[in-house]
Amino acid sequence: MVRVIGIDPGLRNLGWGVIDVAGSRITHVANGVCVSVGEDLAQRLLSLHGQLTRVFATYRPEAAAVEQTFVNKDGAGTLKLGQARGIAMLVPAQAGLTVGEYAPNTVKKTVVGVGHADKGQVAHMVRMQLPGVEIAGPDAADALAIAICHAHHGGASTFAAAVAKATA
Repeated sequence: MVRVIGIDPGLRNLGWGVIDVAGSRITHVANGVCVSVGEDLAQRLLSLHGQLTRVFATYRPEAAAVEQTFVNKDGAGTLKLGQARGIAMLVPAQAGLTVGEYAPNTVKKTVVGVGHADKGQVAHMVRMQLPGVEIAGPDAADALAIAICHAHHGGASTFAAAVAKATA
């Protein structure tokens, strides 16, 4: 079994979702949203870092995945999102994990079957794949989808195979 965390970076709301992967079986562990607090950008980033670090300490994931940032018309907004994404990559790296990165369309295609699915469709399919899950919000649903994508694209299964081979 491998514990996987998916992270949906955002400066205001950073979604996270933790699943356990055992072969083709995926089970929900936890999910939530880190909400930044602070007057300026540095304080908000520090807030996200502290909250995500506590999530790692609590759930101890063994694999991590983050959604790639897409560039939009607002350059300043894209830059700020990139800084939040840096936190989303830094915390797993501090825990000694390699971070898988997935384009939004890859995540949607893996979970929904369509690369241009909306947030409602993603949340619905996450609920279908993780029966009984209580999702903390759209950002947490996206994070769970990222974790599921990582499990399906070899991130978790490759890790599990390496561990099994090393202990054999």
